[in-house]
Amino acid sequence: MTTADTTLFTRVDDALGTFSLRPVDALTDAELLHRWVTHPKSAFYLLQDATLPQVEREFMSIAASAHHDAFLGFHNGEPAFLMERYDPRHVELAGLYPHQPGDVGMHFLCAPTEQPVHGFTRAVITTVMAMLFSDPDTHRVVVEPDVRNTAVHALNEAVGFQVDSTLTKPEKEALLSFCTREQFRTATGVTSA
Repeated sequence: MTTADTTLFTRVDDALGTFSLRPVDALTDAELLHRWVTHPKSAFYLLQDATLPQVEREFMSIAASAHHDAFLGFHNGEPAFLMERYDPRHVELAGLYPHQPGDVGMHFLCAPTEQPVHGFTRAVITTVMAMLFSDPDTHRVVVEPDVRNTAVHALNEAVGFQVDSTLTKPEKEALLSFCTREQFRTATGVTSA
């Protein structure tokens, strides 16, 4: 069985259908991911100028890390989004906030499209959060989006995130936000385990 055959999580959205995730295969998925992360609509993913070999190396590095994972997301069987999960003690936020046991960091990116589907991005972030909370060791999800990314701030709030503070990182001013399992359940009605 290859990485491409390994579905790790599936969620059915009443309105939009089936969402699933599997680990990224850095080599076979690189071309697709390169198109997504370099698209103008993906500016906040911070890989706009990356070459295909750089994207391959980025996801190979993630795959080799003990503290970082990447997942390709599917909507009704078609590649549709990217998710990264990381340990904020070691990646992205190391030393920048008071870490708590059970904290998990997350990034997500919906595939750029010219034909947006109403509610799609919210269904994606709900699926991502449900996957993270399906692990009983996850107590709180931590995100640090760019302060200018107002669209993602609204999505984060919709699934239960609360803003904690603004952080200065080398690449951006970030809005540090947290979401507990209970906040997610209250905001969405979704139980993940």
